[in-house]
Amino acid sequence: MAEITRKPALAAKDTYDLIIIGGGIYGAMLALEAIRRGLYPLLVERDDFGEFTSSNSLRIIHGGVRYLQSLDLYRLRKSIAERRWFLQNFPNLVEPLPCLMPLYGKGLRRPFLLRMGLLAYEFLSYKPNQGVRSDRHILPGRIIDATQTREIFSDVDTEGLQGGAIWYDAFMPDSQRVLMEILRWACNYGATALNYVEAVQLLKDKKGIAGIIAIDHESGQYHEFRTNVVVNACGPWCRDIAARFDRDEPTLFRSMMAWNVLFNRKALVDYGLAVTPKSKGGRTYFLVPWKGMLLAGTGHAPWLSSEKKPIPSSEQIQKFLDDLNYAVPALGVCQNDILRIFPGLQSAAKAGGTEFAVRDVILNHVNHGGPNGLYSISGVKFTTARLVAEKTLNQIYPERKISEDVRRITPRPSSYAQNGRGIYPFDWYPVANDSKWKESLRSLIAEESVQHLDDLILRRTSLGDNPVRALKIGRLTGDLFEWDDLRFSKEIARLKEKLGGGKVKVSYIKEEC
Repeated sequence: MAEITRKPALAAKDTYDLIIIGGGIYGAMLALEAIRRGLYPLLVERDDFGEFTSSNSLRIIHGGVRYLQSLDLYRLRKSIAERRWFLQNFPNLVEPLPCLMPLYGKGLRRPFLLRMGLLAYEFLSYKPNQGVRSDRHILPGRIIDATQTREIFSDVDTEGLQGGAIWYDAFMPDSQRVLMEILRWACNYGATALNYVEAVQLLKDKKGIAGIIAIDHESGQYHEFRTNVVVNACGPWCRDIAARFDRDEPTLFRSMMAWNVLFNRKALVDYGLAVTPKSKGGRTYFLVPWKGMLLAGTGHAPWLSSEKKPIPSSEQIQKFLDDLNYAVPALGVCQNDILRIFPGLQSAAKAGGTEFAVRDVILNHVNHGGPNGLYSISGVKFTTARLVAEKTLNQIYPERKISEDVRRITPRPSSYAQNGRGIYPFDWYPVANDSKWKESLRSLIAEESVQHLDDLILRRTSLGDNPVRALKIGRLTGDLFEWDDLRFSKEIARLKEKLGGGKVKVSYIKEEC
């Protein structure tokens, strides 16, 4: 059974083929793809695995329908292939999501044009369900009339409604479990992953990189880890690491703030809804049914600050809500309906902009006068993280392509990876005298390098999905850890801070419904 074993001093005795800095989805995929090539990787993460950008996504695995508009056929095909990869390997954690876009006969969003677009998409999709379990197949898209649109989405704005476009994407309700299962898969075949270990300095010799010096933030001890290749996969922090180890490279990451909002509202329908306010240049938002609740995104704003933990302002949140209410007048959400905000930084097409970057960046620092063996990468979305890992390793190790022998050595995750561990219903709460739930949590603590209470509640389980109950359950877990009362009270305070105050009546939100 795969485990993530955290022993920094023991790990420092080995020499690695590569060291990956960053434990989000891009770092995790690098570790997996490296081990599948017979390489021996070490991953170090300053905080916890997937704590920031990877935990704050809208949880959709995009198949690239939106790239038809720009005729970006390369990204379309690659997105379809990567969506298939997730459905193949994690069928109990990733599922098809029907999506509906109401059509009002304006611009490219006319029934006739969308019908042609969906037909083109099906033509360009190469075996989208090959190797996928039958109940996880992605179905063809179609156009429906206005009556059918109203039957599916009763709250749709009917003024000028001409019909709707339906297509299918994939959805991962528990994205934190997907990331952890990827890490467990990699560690099962020899990768090493250490959370709360920060790379602070490069070691060099005459040939280039010789390793890193890192500090274990749990013990305060420094360790040297040996390798000739270091890959910086730190997301919003990748430029900071590039500057620390070589020089700043502005092309790596141009920050913009993005956020998704969980509302204390039941999901409108079982479809992902693509809605756009009827205003010039209005941005399209998605209303997603998440565990029976309503999750909406994505809001965007410029971000020129050096702060890497952004929070949208009250004004920005209000503008986001106004757009949603304008797009769906019957929705009527207000700031008091907010349960939780999921903010993060993503790479923009240009500095100070609010449009997503469209291309991943893989930077070999030696080509820019930097040390030999240092690489920095920056990705665009969760969906294509594995593809970027593949391209990165193909560049570093062109001779180490995945062979059929390697595929046999590192098959798909075992059925144990699909058993729903750590996943609870949104309103679940333990009943009196039931100890089985604690035994399940104990196994996660032992197997997945849980160092803090928020690791367990927010990033190993779904207990943090519902912030109303997260603190209550957190307070019941004291006997699962070898902590004294002072340490446990600090852990509760830390969890509360990470949640933003439990039921997020966050202080910067003041306006009433």
